[in-house]
Amino acid sequence: MKEKRHNIIARRGSLISDSFYTMNKVKKLTSNYSPANPKKNKNSPNRREPTCWNPERMLKTLLKNSGEMDEKGFEKSLPKLVDNILESYETFGGMDHLEGKDLPSKKVVIEVLEDLLLVLFPGYLGKENVTKTNIKYFLGTTLASVYTRLTNEVEKSLKYICRKITECPLDVCQKRAQVVVGELLEKIPEIRSLTRGDIGAAYDGDPAAVSIEEVILSYPCVLAITTYRIAHEVYLRGVPLIPRIMSEHVHSLTGVDIHPGAKIGKNFFIDHGTGVVIGETAEIGDNVKLYQGVTLGALSFPKDEKGQIIRGIKRHPTIGNNVVIYSGATLLGPDAIVGDNVIIGGNVWVTSPIAPGTKIAIARPELDYKKKKA
Repeated sequence: MKEKRHNIIARRGSLISDSFYTMNKVKKLTSNYSPANPKKNKNSPNRREPTCWNPERMLKTLLKNSGEMDEKGFEKSLPKLVDNILESYETFGGMDHLEGKDLPSKKVVIEVLEDLLLVLFPGYLGKENVTKTNIKYFLGTTLASVYTRLTNEVEKSLKYICRKITECPLDVCQKRAQVVVGELLEKIPEIRSLTRGDIGAAYDGDPAAVSIEEVILSYPCVLAITTYRIAHEVYLRGVPLIPRIMSEHVHSLTGVDIHPGAKIGKNFFIDHGTGVVIGETAEIGDNVKLYQGVTLGALSFPKDEKGQIIRGIKRHPTIGNNVVIYSGATLLGPDAIVGDNVIIGGNVWVTSPIAPGTKIAIARPELDYKKKKA
């Protein structure tokens, strides 16, 4: 049996060896490798050669750890492991919430968001076949379910902040949650109107777009901006936690980071999307187009006399109407006020006002062309 296992491990080592470069090339990838002084590499105390880059070392490690563990070994060590983890809860506080009180369920919030997207784009998302004959039933059941689940999560979120300030009447958070969710659902026609403008801006602004259907189904900006418009309505009503759960969930899917507190106008388009950051107090007008990697961020945060960051002040840029900002541009701070009809070139760094009708770009770099040797 041992001989068979060793043969398997040996074959695995052979496969690893065949799948990597030669050892000389591997050494060049290590951080302390010096082609001019191989002896220095060998004796360097900082030199690290990962096991996965060294088939011989990997084989040796596999053989060393190839002993079979006693079936009851883990069961015997489990109580001690549990005690050690419990001790870490006491030592490193702030990372557990064992009672589960007054915190919304991230899973439920994301499920509710997905259902709201189904309502906004019926027939495009989800598995159900939505038609004109069953759309009324679909909307009724989906909205009723969203109302019940989201009200519960909003109530928990309000209690979370309420109990940090003072003990409030037991039913005040529940009643406020019902109002917040009711108002959000009533905003759906308005959100759809804004979203239709965003989709149209994407289709009109991207010559690679084949159809409106393609834009809705595949463009990450549609998911990011639509989620922002939902989360923004919840944010405006003073609900903590839930707006950020929504926006950060979609941030992880699209690479587009829009804070729900930002103010964004009509017909907004983010081309490509990856790496775009829009801060909490950023303001964006109508008909604005951003390319990938654009940052509307903050400068160093001012602090109070206790050294704490001052919150609740304007920290991010203001963008006017009909503005185009190309990839990699960085606009920082509240003084970065961009007027209407401005074009900002790629990789530009802006911290001060830009007058309307301005085109701003980095000076053209000097390029050094050399003919390749034959």
